[in-house]
Amino acid sequence: MLVDLFENRLALALVVVLGVPAALVAYVVLVEAVISRLPRRVSAAIRPWLWLAPALAFLGVFLVYPTLATIYRSFQNRRGDAFAGLENYQWFFTRSDTLNALRNNVLWAVLLPLLVVGLGLLIAVLVDRVRYEVVVKSVVFLPMAISFVAAGVIWRLMYDINPRTGTLNAALDLAGGPRVGWLSTAPWNNLMLILVGVWMLTGLAMVILSAGLKGISPELLEAARIDGANEREVFRYVVLPLLAPTIAVVTTTVVIFAIKTFDIVYVMTNGNFSTDVIANTMYKELFANGQPARAAAVAVVLLLATVPVMVLNVKRFRQQEEVR
Repeated sequence: MLVDLFENRLALALVVVLGVPAALVAYVVLVEAVISRLPRRVSAAIRPWLWLAPALAFLGVFLVYPTLATIYRSFQNRRGDAFAGLENYQWFFTRSDTLNALRNNVLWAVLLPLLVVGLGLLIAVLVDRVRYEVVVKSVVFLPMAISFVAAGVIWRLMYDINPRTGTLNAALDLAGGPRVGWLSTAPWNNLMLILVGVWMLTGLAMVILSAGLKGISPELLEAARIDGANEREVFRYVVLPLLAPTIAVVTTTVVIFAIKTFDIVYVMTNGNFSTDVIANTMYKELFANGQPARAAAVAVVLLLATVPVMVLNVKRFRQQEEVR
């Protein structure tokens, strides 16, 4: 049986690795053969759409259709055989546990970008143009090499109340302080979870902001210093405005992650002790409570929460393109 399973997976892998590229090449050859027989004006008009057709098909099948199906499912009952109206949304916005998850998501969306971008910018500025810059950046960026699930396991052990396991409580024991239930003491447990995200994402923010910092012309900085500006004024009036687009990119990326955070909360607390978030609520409703309609409603709420951030991001990109 294991041999058959291995063979089936091997066949599937061969199909994916060889079959999909071969199909795309055959599609391109066929499209160009057909277009070459058409008048030049017609071929010029339809060629871009035919080249985009595979990508649009993938987007339609794997993004647009699931989104529309989820929205439709959120207006049905549990069995999916009758229309329930806004009942599932009413359930979400009238329960204390779901509202607590929504509040925690707001907390993540505020604190995580603030800490990640602030620390990333601070490290990028402090280690810029020093001999040990590469070493510091490598150490700070190292957490990005592991998954969020692994990070959750690591930090769950560090927060353990047993000083033989929990690093923080072992340090408190050595200092003569009381042990703390870091993951069970509200509201500090939410902050401790957010710090895990900060530990993971600060390296990413630092690398991006450092690249933006190195892109600033040294002549501009030197001109500001010649005009009498001190280092604080150079940073405030020259560096920060020039880094603003990069900071906006990092901030929106981290905000989106904060809104849809799941792995850290699921691994470390599973939403217990008032630490639940929207994504974890959706998971529990679907797989633990057997409520696909409610889970779909939670997914729609999560989607609506990310849409404004994406819209602002798109507008900012368009403004940058207009300036260029």
